[in-house]
Amino acid sequence: MNKIEFVGCHRLPERSFFYKGKQFPMCSRCTGIYLGYFIFIPLFWFLNINIIWSVLAIIPTTVDGLTQAYFNRESNNFLRFSTGLLAGFGLSGLADLIAYYIVQSSKVVFSFFN
Repeated sequence: MNKIEFVGCHRLPERSFFYKGKQFPMCSRCTGIYLGYFIFIPLFWFLNINIIWSVLAIIPTTVDGLTQAYFNRESNNFLRFSTGLLAGFGLSGLADLIAYYIVQSSKVVFSFFN
């Protein structure tokens, strides 16, 4: 039987959620990020977000992760998850903006050939 592998996630047990005694296939921060993608990507069909809000939403995860890595600070799973959820929102917003500008650019290029 094949296992689901998530590249880039350390999956440390002390930084992961457990359900019925089984560890999630990703850490709590990655769980928040992926859940953020899952929730917010469909919402961007109806909402507009600018780049400033997207970047601001990513900053808490960056600060949490970097202060854990370089300042010997230990975060908790709730903080990792909630900042990951914000990062999922911000990254979804950036992906939406990039996709929008790609579509707009392709319209300009294709209108040139008509």
